[in-house]
This record gives sequence, structure tokens and C-alpha cells, in this order.
Amino acid sequence: MNLRVKYFVFLLLLLTGKTLLAQQTDLAAAISLGALYTLPSGANSDSGVAAEGGQSGAKAPAGVQQKQGSLNVFGGWRFRSEAWDWFQPTSGQNSYGFAHSLLRAGIGQTRERFDWLIEGAQDAILGLPGNAIAPGSQGQLGLGGTYYAANGNRRNVASGFLKQAYLGIHLPSNGKLTVGRFGFSDGMEVTPADPTLAQVVNTRIAQRLIGEFNFSAVLRSFDGIRLGLGAGKSNFTFLAVRPTEGAFQVGAMGELNVDLFYGAYTLPTEYHHGSGELRIFAMGYVDQREGVVKTDNRPLAARLADTNQVRIGTYGADYAQVLPTSGRGQFDFLLWGAWQNGSWGSLTQRAGAFAGEFGWQPPIPTVKPWISAGYSFGSGDSNPADNRHGTFFQLLPTPRLYARFPFYNMENNEDFYGTAEFHLPRSVSARSEVHALRLANAQDLWYSGGGAFQSSTFGYSGRTSGGSRSLANVWDASLDFPLRYGFSATIYYGHAWGKSVIASIYPRGTNAQFGYLETNFRF
Repeated sequence: MNLRVKYFVFLLLLLTGKTLLAQQTDLAAAISLGALYTLPSGANSDSGVAAEGGQSGAKAPAGVQQKQGSLNVFGGWRFRSEAWDWFQPTSGQNSYGFAHSLLRAGIGQTRERFDWLIEGAQDAILGLPGNAIAPGSQGQLGLGGTYYAANGNRRNVASGFLKQAYLGIHLPSNGKLTVGRFGFSDGMEVTPADPTLAQVVNTRIAQRLIGEFNFSAVLRSFDGIRLGLGAGKSNFTFLAVRPTEGAFQVGAMGELNVDLFYGAYTLPTEYHHGSGELRIFAMGYVDQREGVVKTDNRPLAARLADTNQVRIGTYGADYAQVLPTSGRGQFDFLLWGAWQNGSWGSLTQRAGAFAGEFGWQPPIPTVKPWISAGYSFGSGDSNPADNRHGTFFQLLPTPRLYARFPFYNMENNEDFYGTAEFHLPRSVSARSEVHALRLANAQDLWYSGGGAFQSSTFGYSGRTSGGSRSLANVWDASLDFPLRYGFSATIYYGHAWGKSVIASIYPRGTNAQFGYLETNFRF
């Protein structure tokens, strides 16, 4: 297939959703099946309805008025049509389209001494490719293959689940204890008053290690307790939870046998009339699932024999700062770093990660440009035969914030990147990113995924490097714009030029494309 025809087919998959239209009968059946489980017994994308609900319910969803004692009803519907043209395998379907829907509705109340919230969700994934999994390292050919495998090799699936259900008890000194099922994203314990700083924190620091996996079709929640305590302008947050199932699996009611502990101290700062934020954090992760094979660079026989738990401590800090000037616009920078110890099954865990970024908003009021450049590093393992595991483990993140074309993450990865963002009239925003990706260590794997999401799957996949480090160059662009009556829309397109690592796995074609059209409705 020549390049021009390939682009044309890709555009048709994205804009017409022909796989969905060809299966209208199956779609209706899947939605009807999901409706049966909207209230089970016993019970956006990165910026869509998935992000609502605040930290452990600390804030109501967008559009909800926090009236003392009154009931607040809220909801949203996200619908996305995705088109994939994965790297060319030797067999299997790498070009396809599918769609998914996430409907959420809830009710909550805020009182003087407590607040509560209950939210249900119904998900449906429709028109999945039935042949998007290739043998060996070629593996799942994009997220269509991932969704298909995670849902029992079914092309149309739907379900319903309890997204949130919690009680928040208000404590002295602006404290709060939250108990139940809720959403949580690390780094978002405090909302900065400066809008630029808030965007830096929410898009370039938050959810690197713990998040709701907002981009996935189903998301994840957390069952447990969260304690937030104010100390002047600073904040202490403590968390003890278990993640729920979900993300790629439509069944999201159950929780996983994974313990997650988190503690953080966040301090707002000021420097030369600019706003900043410092956070110091520590996390504990214990994976107690039985029979789950770890993903690392050891031979399969060694991994099958290693039935010990993953028990990892992660310690780190980050700092973000916004620096306004009188005539040259506004500058910003961030630093983020983490170190890990503990045990990776029978191996000793020693790993680290770092990210740094610098941005500039020149004083051009018509388009309000924001240009940034950064570097991200997650360590890899240098020797699969020793007793040390050196791959940085990303826990339970929302990886798509940092990998908009989601075929990589922060594990064993070096990412040199640049971004350009423009704020246009009528609240329209455009963003484009470029990435130069390579593996941190050629002896380790090319990793992808976003953490545990079902009891039988580790949550991360890995492909052999072929003894090389150069992974890919990526360019993408997106457009976000509001519509009427609570609707908004997003269009995204990304293109990857595979390098030597990808060429060793997909010798028939090293380029890939990914795009989607998404609508969100909130009330």
C-alpha cells in the first residue's frame, strides 16, 4: 500500500468510524447488556469527565455548585473514535478503528461536618479488531489489541460499575478524612492560585506515578482512606488504598490485591513575585497477586520461577516555578526526581527517574503561545543475569499525559521533547509536541502500559531491544474546542518514525500513526 493511500484509509477510519457502522446490531446488544449492570448488586481523555471529582472527592465535578446541605447531581458522557496504523508486523491486523463510550452520573452533598458522593459509570467498547495481536515480540498491535485481549477476545463489550462512593469527614485546620472509593492523582493535593503554575503541575508533574488512567476507556479508582491536613499554606496528604480493576477491562467493580501507600508534603512558594510549589513524597507499592508473571528482561523461565512479591519504595521531590517579567513574557520551569529501593520478586530493586522542563510564554496576546522544552529519564536494567533490577517502575500512572502517542512510557526511557501550545479565540486551544525517544539501556526492554488493571495481567508489556537504544521520533498535534450546551471536542493525530529498536521487531514497516476524535458532554 503506497503512502498516499495509507493516509487516506487512516483518515477514513478516524472520521467515519466504518467499523462501528458495520456492526450496529452488535453495538445495540452491547449497550443493552451494559445497562443491565449499571447498578451492580453490592454496590477523557486526560482532560475529560475522567478528571472530575477532585482529589478523593475534595472538589465536586465541573458544573456542580457546592451549596451547603443541598444535593448536587452531576454527570458526563465521553465518546471517542480511535484510528490506529501500528508498525507493520509480519502477520496480523495493524490498521483498524474502534470506538468507546463512558457514561457517568452521580449525586453528592456537602454538609458542615461531612460530605458524601456516589457515582456510577457505564462503559462500552465497540468494533475492536479481532486480529490485532501478533506472535512473539510484535505482540499487541496498538490499544485495539490490548482491549481485545483484556476483555476475553470479544469485539464488543460493555459493563457498569461503581466509580466513586465515599464519605468525607471534615477536620479542624482545613483537614479532611475520606473513606471509600474515590479518584486520586499524585501531585494534585494543592490547587495553585496562579493558573500557569496550576497547568504546569497538572499536566507535567501530576499522575506520573499514581493516576486514574484517564485516557483509557474504563479508568481506575482506589478503595481505601485518604487524609489531608492543612498547615498554614502547606499541605500534608496520606493515602492507603487498593486500585480497582478497569483501565482496559470493562469490568471495573473489583479491587486488585495490590497495596499502595502514599505520603506527601506540599508547600507553595513565592520568588520575585512569581508563584512556585515544592512537593516531597514517599510511596510504598506491594503487589500480592498470585500467578502473575512479572515483565522484565530476564528469560521467561526465570520469571516463571520467581513467585515472590514486588515490594517497592519510591521517594522523591518536585519543584515548579513561574517567573513573570515586565516585557519578555512569562517563564516557567520544573524539576522532578524519584529513587526506588525494595524487592522485585527475588531481585533487589534499585532504580531512579528524573524530569526537567523549561517554558516561555512570549507576550503575544492574539494567540498566547507557550513554548517548552524538556528531558525525561527512567532508568533501565543493565544485566538480566544478576540479582539487581534496575528498571524504574512507574507504579500506577496516567502515562498518556507524557506519551500522547501511547506506545511508550517512562520505564527504561529517555525522552527529549518540545511542545508548542496556542490559545486561540473562542476558547480554542492547539498543542503540538515532538519527541526523540531512546532506551536508557540497550540490555533492557521497550516498555509500554500503565500499571495493574486486572488480577491475571501484570499491567506492563515489554519488547526486546535488539541490542539497540534508538526507539523513535514522534510528532503530534491536537485541537480542543468547546461546543454548545455543555459539549466539547478534541481532535488528535500523532505520527511515529521508528528507529533501530522498532526495526528489529517490525522489519516490514517502522512508521505508525494514531488519531482520534472525541466528544465530551458534562452536566
